[in-house]
Amino acid sequence: MRKTLWIAAAVVLSVTISGCSSNSSSGPKEETKAGPAPDLYKVNFDTSKGTIVVEVHRDWAPNGADHLYELVKAGFYDGDRFFRVVRGFMVQFGINGDPATHRRWAAINIPDDRPTQANARGTLTYAATSMPNSRSTQLFINFKDNSENLNPQGFAPLGQVIEGMDVVDDIYAGYGEMAPGGPGPDVAQLQIEGNSYLTAKFPHLDYIKKATIQ
Repeated sequence: MRKTLWIAAAVVLSVTISGCSSNSSSGPKEETKAGPAPDLYKVNFDTSKGTIVVEVHRDWAPNGADHLYELVKAGFYDGDRFFRVVRGFMVQFGINGDPATHRRWAAINIPDDRPTQANARGTLTYAATSMPNSRSTQLFINFKDNSENLNPQGFAPLGQVIEGMDVVDDIYAGYGEMAPGGPGPDVAQLQIEGNSYLTAKFPHLDYIKKATIQ
C-alpha cells in the first residue's frame, strides 16, 4: 500500500494530521514578517543525535523558503521532537513543544509552491493536508527517493541536507508510525499537551536543541 502524508484526524485544534499541517479556516491568516529570505541559505539543526545542515534554495519553493527563514529566526523549532520517524520513508518534525506557541504559528498557512525538485533522499519538504495552501510549520526529510509518490501530490522540496545525513539516518525510530496507524505519538494529544506528553510517553524521541540560520 502506498505511503501518504495525508491522514485525517478530527481534533479540537482543527488539524489534518500526517501531512501534519494546520488547515484552520477560522484561524488568523498572517503574512510572514521577516520578508523574503536570501536566495540561498543554510539552516543548522543542532539535534540530540548531532548536527544536520540543510541548504535551502529559495528558487525551489519561494513561499516555503521565506516562511522557514522566519520560523527559524523566531526559534520555533528549538526543542521540537522528531515525532514521526518511518524508516524507508521520512522523518517528520515541526510541532512546537509549547502548545500556545504552536497554535499561534500553526494558524499561519502559506500559499502552495509548485514542485520543481524531486523528493529525493535528504530533501526537506513541508508537510501538508489534501487542501490547497495548507502548509504551516511541519516539515519532513526524505529517507529515500519518494518522488514517484510525493511529487504528483504537490509536495515541493525547498532544501537538501548537505551535512549530517548520517545523523538523520540515526534518529530514533523505535516508536514507528504515529497513532492511529501505529504505536507512535498521538499528534492531537501532542498539540494539546506539548512536549510534556512526549517526555512522559515517548521519552526516547530525538529532538532539535536549536535551529539557526548560517
